[in-house]
Amino acid sequence: MAADSSLLLCLVEEFVSGLQDSKAKDAAKGVIDGQFTTLQLVEALGLSLTSSQPHTRARGVQLLSEVLQECYAGLTEREVEVLISFYENRLKDHYVITPPVLQGLRALTKCTTLPPGSAVSMLRSLFQDVHVQSLMLTERACVYNMLINLMETREAELKGLGADFVFGFVQSMDGERDPRNLLLAFQIAKTIIHRGYNLGKFTEELFEVTSCYFPIDFSPPPNDPHGITKEELTEALRAVLAGTPQFAEFLLPLIIEKLDSDVQSAKLDSLQTLTAGVSQYEHKDLAEFLEGLWASMRREVFQTSSERIESAGLAAVTALTSCLSRSVLNSDSDDSLGTFLELVLRDCKHHLCEPDLKLVWPSAKLLQATCSASNRASHIITAAVMPSLVEQYNDRTECSHRRTLLEVVQRFIQSVKVCQPSDNDESVFSSFRGSLCSVVFSALSETNSSLQITAASVLTSLAQQTGLLSDCDIQLAVDHLTRLLLAEEDDGVSLAVVECAGALAELHPAAFITKLIPRLKKEIFSEPMDRDPRDASDLHSHHAMRQRCLSALAAVSVQPSVVQESTPVLLDVLSSAHTGSVSFCLEDVVLACRSLQRIAEQVQDTEETGRCFHDVIIPRLLSLALQAALQGEVTSGPRSPLTEEAVLSALFPVISTSCSRLQPTLARQTASRAVSLFLDGDVSFLPDNSFPSHIRLLKQQQQTDSWSQSQTVCLLMGCVCSLPRSVEVPQMERLLSELEELSCTCSHQLSYTSAAKCFAGLVNKSPQGDSLDGLIRRTMERVCSELDSTSSSVRTQAFTLMIWVAKALLLRYHPLFTAMTDKLFSLLEDADLGPMAADGFSLLMSDSADVLNRGCHADVRIMYRQRFFSENSAKLVQGFNAAPQENKPNYLKALSNIVNKLPKQVQVTELPALLSLLLEALTCPDQGVQLSTLSCLEPVLINPPPALIQQLEALVNRLLALICSPTMSVRITSLRCIYALSHFPVHEVLPFRARVLRALARPLDDKKRLVRNEAVQARAEWFLLGSPGGR
Repeated sequence: MAADSSLLLCLVEEFVSGLQDSKAKDAAKGVIDGQFTTLQLVEALGLSLTSSQPHTRARGVQLLSEVLQECYAGLTEREVEVLISFYENRLKDHYVITPPVLQGLRALTKCTTLPPGSAVSMLRSLFQDVHVQSLMLTERACVYNMLINLMETREAELKGLGADFVFGFVQSMDGERDPRNLLLAFQIAKTIIHRGYNLGKFTEELFEVTSCYFPIDFSPPPNDPHGITKEELTEALRAVLAGTPQFAEFLLPLIIEKLDSDVQSAKLDSLQTLTAGVSQYEHKDLAEFLEGLWASMRREVFQTSSERIESAGLAAVTALTSCLSRSVLNSDSDDSLGTFLELVLRDCKHHLCEPDLKLVWPSAKLLQATCSASNRASHIITAAVMPSLVEQYNDRTECSHRRTLLEVVQRFIQSVKVCQPSDNDESVFSSFRGSLCSVVFSALSETNSSLQITAASVLTSLAQQTGLLSDCDIQLAVDHLTRLLLAEEDDGVSLAVVECAGALAELHPAAFITKLIPRLKKEIFSEPMDRDPRDASDLHSHHAMRQRCLSALAAVSVQPSVVQESTPVLLDVLSSAHTGSVSFCLEDVVLACRSLQRIAEQVQDTEETGRCFHDVIIPRLLSLALQAALQGEVTSGPRSPLTEEAVLSALFPVISTSCSRLQPTLARQTASRAVSLFLDGDVSFLPDNSFPSHIRLLKQQQQTDSWSQSQTVCLLMGCVCSLPRSVEVPQMERLLSELEELSCTCSHQLSYTSAAKCFAGLVNKSPQGDSLDGLIRRTMERVCSELDSTSSSVRTQAFTLMIWVAKALLLRYHPLFTAMTDKLFSLLEDADLGPMAADGFSLLMSDSADVLNRGCHADVRIMYRQRFFSENSAKLVQGFNAAPQENKPNYLKALSNIVNKLPKQVQVTELPALLSLLLEALTCPDQGVQLSTLSCLEPVLINPPPALIQQLEALVNRLLALICSPTMSVRITSLRCIYALSHFPVHEVLPFRARVLRALARPLDDKKRLVRNEAVQARAEWFLLGSPGGR
């Protein structure tokens, strides 16, 4: 024990007299380890604490305070009481002792054993004996942290101080300038306001001491280690100023004053603070300031050139109106809302009668902002404005004026929808229903396309108002939409009408089932000869009309009841195209498939729709495809369009999307049916099962035309590769074996590619284990044997299977993927497959649109691209260095394909190490490699690494050579890179100025406008380089 005592005395002596600050940690460790107590430390400090020298006393107090910061949790209540008393007395001591005293008090405020009343005692001493703003930054922060700690743990005691606590805080904060401390001070002020501390007669003082910083004008220094931003300070101050209605009488005049400022940021901050504040206020807080606030907000919306300020002004108008609306409900005083809306209408309504002047839209926006605030405000504004708008529309004859008025009406309808309290309440526009419908239907009957487009948008907005349109209105709307769909050839009008029909059909499906769909069906199946002489223009017009009808069928098919009626029409189109009973062109058939796909994507996911796709649509599509495939092999006449690759590629996403959304039970049944059909020829579930019994769709036939059957494997891929991983595919081993055989032996590209994709999709979802590993090894043995045999006729097929299986394994991080990667690298030096292997890296790194994506429930791990790059970039560089000259372009192409698919952030980080290879890639004759490499370099040139600047000579030479490339995209991207070079350090790029300017003269006369545009921008920057007034 004597040893511990001597050790403690030694530590105290070395800290106080020896000025060894590290001894404080040793003393704290001794207290924590139990070598000595806090009381013993105080006793050891006795001579230091009673010394006649202020600096010695300060060092003694500092040692005690630093120990307490580490050991405050172990103090008893009695020890805390004694220490607080000691520190309070020391606050009256010499000023050099104050900083360590505050440090000790802050440590004691964290104690859970703080005695009752001690918080008040500490604060009284602090406020009486310390002038906070005369302290250094760290000590001021210490005071603020003390207040924060006590407000969190001793709130009731502090509230007992009443307004004295607020006054003490105001004195402590007054004059604070450091942004770090301001954040703390604003936090304290916010707590005072939000937790109900008594402000008493110091309300204005608290407002003044905080509002003097409004609006925040702070620009953090470069490389600020504290990371404090202007936005942080602004939000913290706003929470204080807008936190209580007690500040309203001071804040609102201040906001009006700041809105008169010429500083844009001050205006924006003022409007946002007003929006935040009025959410806390009542009408009586705003009454005397309404005219001033309205004048300022109106001016900002009418005259501002900033969209942000305009949006903030409109938001403030909405918030102000909402506040007045809330207050009126429970008030017997003057109608503040009515008074405010009178001001708004007085200044804005008359501008709506001038649709050719620029104040129409600002006025309309202000009125709409008030409309969206509350139901009552919307009733008042619409009652005053809508009759005038309708009258104006009927009186005007110019289409541009009418369109403007319609757009204003639409904005009013949309703003009212925001404030509609309940879907069951009567619409604000009920009393104007007849006149609004008349205006809209009149506009739809016009010949002006822009007016028709706007009317379609207004009709959509009216339909979304619950209960506004009657059944008769809906019927008439459908008639107008149908007429425009069939007769209007303007693309913009057609698109607007289709979108409107889709929105209305979701809300009112019955009218579209009974009127639109039968009419569309009739027109789709009509022949040009039934309508007009079959000249070229009529054929084109009829084809365009069919395409509009097919798109409209998809757009209106959101509700299950509509889908039940629309999908049979689309299926009949495919059937008629197959049989030739109606002359549909290939584009019509493809669009019918895409319409079915859109329906599968957007239809409401219910059991009813799932049954529709499972029982009707998928079997019908498979049946039609199978009929077409069999017909193609037995007839010598024209083939069915359903055997065309474009149609099969469009049918695949229909089946894939449908199966991916099926309920688990239906998904399992679909998988079983599809596998039985393709493996065993089981056609029992198809609607037309009069197929021959010997169908073997996955078997390579002897006939030369057998591809018409084998290519249907893409539909099998749609059925089984899009199912959730929880759905087990039956006969998996046999299916994989058949797919492997087809992909390695078939000579038809669509067939073997689809088989390889299907195989890969199933492998990706297969459970981990020996069975999967064995399958992959067997497949690799077969693939490698074909690839290693230069005389093999199926090397391309084997490579296709390998690259898709490699992608399937890469996505799920399977360990056997490495073996496939090594094989792929070796193929880069193959005379025949080298370019294909280089392109294969692009497939590995790209997202797959049909299989192996998350939409098909594939096993896709995060950041697989980054992982592939980190594991294989070194191999690629080594292979390039060791490869003979004739094979180097393949390595460069592979590198470019890999890097180009990486996220931009990774590119910027990794490119410096690969820079020499990328510069080499710019000399590669393959223009795809050039474009890919330029796309990689462009983001890096914005913040060039030192390695890039060191190779500036080579980079400039290669870029200047590419600005004359025969490929336009290469010319454009190389010019953008040259533009970026002009922003390099001037002393680095100035030597190249003359050469670059001479080279850029040629693309100024390029035959493509986009190239000339890039050349002008680049040459202008290089001209300014080093010039007076330039960079």
